[in-house]
Amino acid sequence: MTKEEVLKKYFGYDSFRPLQAEIIETIIAQKDCMVLMPTGGGKSICFQVPAMVMPGITLVISPLIALMQDQVQALKSNGIPAAFLNSTLSTIEQRTIEEDCKNGSLKLLYISPEKLFSNNYLGFIKTLNVNQIAIDESHCVSTWGHDFRPEYIQLKALKDTFPNVPMVALTATADRVTRKDILNQLGIPEALIFISSFDRPNLNLRVLPGRNRLKVIHEFIAKRTNQSGIIYCLSRKNTEDVAEGLRKLGIRAMHYHAGLDAQTRAEVQDAYIKDEIQVIVATIAFGMGIDKSNVRFVIHYSLPSNVESFYQEIGRAGRDGMKSDTLLFYSFGDIITRKEMIQKSELPDEMKEVQLAKLERMKQYAESEICRRRVLMSYFNEETNNDCGNCDVCQNPPQRFDATIFAQKALSAIARAEQKAAMGMLIDILRGSQNRSIYEKGFQNLKTFGVGKELKYEEWAEYITQMLNSGIVDIAYDEHHYLKLNPVSWQVLKNERKVELVRFEPYDVKKARLDEDVPRERTKKDVIKDALFEKLRILRKKIAEEQNIPPFVVFSDATLSDMAQKRPINRFQMMAVSGVGEQKFRMYGDEFINEILRFSGENPTIARAKQEKGMTFLETFEMYKNGLTLEEMAAKRSLNPVTIVSHLVKLFEDGQEVDLWQYIMKYEYNQIIAEAIKMNIQKGDAIKPLFEALEGIYDYGKLRIALAIWAKQNV
Repeated sequence: MTKEEVLKKYFGYDSFRPLQAEIIETIIAQKDCMVLMPTGGGKSICFQVPAMVMPGITLVISPLIALMQDQVQALKSNGIPAAFLNSTLSTIEQRTIEEDCKNGSLKLLYISPEKLFSNNYLGFIKTLNVNQIAIDESHCVSTWGHDFRPEYIQLKALKDTFPNVPMVALTATADRVTRKDILNQLGIPEALIFISSFDRPNLNLRVLPGRNRLKVIHEFIAKRTNQSGIIYCLSRKNTEDVAEGLRKLGIRAMHYHAGLDAQTRAEVQDAYIKDEIQVIVATIAFGMGIDKSNVRFVIHYSLPSNVESFYQEIGRAGRDGMKSDTLLFYSFGDIITRKEMIQKSELPDEMKEVQLAKLERMKQYAESEICRRRVLMSYFNEETNNDCGNCDVCQNPPQRFDATIFAQKALSAIARAEQKAAMGMLIDILRGSQNRSIYEKGFQNLKTFGVGKELKYEEWAEYITQMLNSGIVDIAYDEHHYLKLNPVSWQVLKNERKVELVRFEPYDVKKARLDEDVPRERTKKDVIKDALFEKLRILRKKIAEEQNIPPFVVFSDATLSDMAQKRPINRFQMMAVSGVGEQKFRMYGDEFINEILRFSGENPTIARAKQEKGMTFLETFEMYKNGLTLEEMAAKRSLNPVTIVSHLVKLFEDGQEVDLWQYIMKYEYNQIIAEAIKMNIQKGDAIKPLFEALEGIYDYGKLRIALAIWAKQNV
């Protein structure tokens, strides 16, 4: 089979995404390569399609048990013979898989690096007809990467063992230094590098101050009923506290971290993958092994340590290409905590410097006042001159003002308190609060006592936080969180430096930024589509529970959305839905068609036109298969032959076996297409100008036939 035939038959897609076809051709040509694609960008297709095209077996090095299990399960559901080898298998199960490898009945074998190099298992791999080697999550190879795994260093032995077998390294995140290190570590320094755009336009990017986090999260999730999400926390205790807080608010949430025993982690992860819980609150121990396509939001409760980690983690939302949200909470305290973790780590000084520099870039992203997507893409050396329009900075440009006087008041109060006031106490001094703590310390006698009465507590908290984030003032976490002056502070106090801050917004205004823009009035068609999507989602969940598999393995959200849009009621219509391949149709097609028909009965006005159109196409197709001519079909159906042609063209475009060449001569085709190319006629364009340019020699039916054949040949 060709790569296009494999794509349609097993994966249900009509065309490749950008770069996929070129990468696949490179692998089939026996050349090494590196693939950088964002999470959800279609990296797996790049080695799974060649695996089915080439003779032999593909070896996939995968870092986590859960990841390889999910991917193998998804491949099997598509009708692709695949298996994994890891510690969860019994000896008998392992022997069975090894026999399947030897006799050629498997096309992909997933294995961890630990398994590969234990007990000289590489010796067994040498006996197989390996056609390619795929290194998934290859950033683990690099000592400069953000997720270093020592076991991955040994993978160079694979290239030494199979020097003529193409190796493909795949990752979602790697800057220039890391890319070079990965290729050297794998022994393929001259490999071709394919870099897909790092842009994920379906992800909305937002950053909020790190206050009222649980309240904001609750309101955020409440607007996303039945949508799966991940909340990343810095510490294990954070995960437990946040998950418990959400459960008390009625949200199905569980926590996940490395301190849980293996069985509990597996149970939580399984429940999340199967949509039994809505939200998982986790440390970075969770995520790399998750192949869940319907995650609709990712929240960072704390600042990640670097842009690579952040990008990898937000990439777990919207893997199916559908609209998804990301939210990052940011505070100066997060920066201090992260710096302390790096300084106290056992990393060599050289790597500590690298990690601190990466943390600084993450800080710049969080504090950015330009399009956040541009900041991310620039980090990965991809330039763009256009703002995305889908981040908080683009949607709500910050209003800045000259806040020098406010800053001087705060800095003067810090100085007069002898730099022994934390933020709360400083605000009380500025606002002239009459409380016991003020009087115990004698702060009511300071000249700056009450000089900031014009601002509310929340306003001062916002502005002082911005001053911290801008380096105008420091905080001593080892001295009761006292605020400290620095050289910049003195420049401001001496009027040598101006201070610009973003104007304070009340919480209810800031909260509105979490909501989508004021929604347009939804049409009846939109309402029907969403209602049908929910019906299909419930059916998917039922089937998944019966088969004990994750719902997204049945069909992705993107496929259900396309199904709800097209409302297929027969085989050829269902096969035109994106993500429905032959195996998926055999397994689930009839059930989903029946659900759509039931829904149509409940909504007859909307459904009737779609259903009647599908039935008339099906009737034409049955006559065609019975060998009737155009004229005979038109006569039996009392339709114009051109209408019958339009049915056949649609069937042909939907992938049905219709031979359009029997209705057009080669010279007619050549003349029509030559004129179409000259006029730059594209598929879907109105063809009246083409009809007129050819002076009516050919009817609209002939024109449609020629254009359909040409479009199929030039996919």
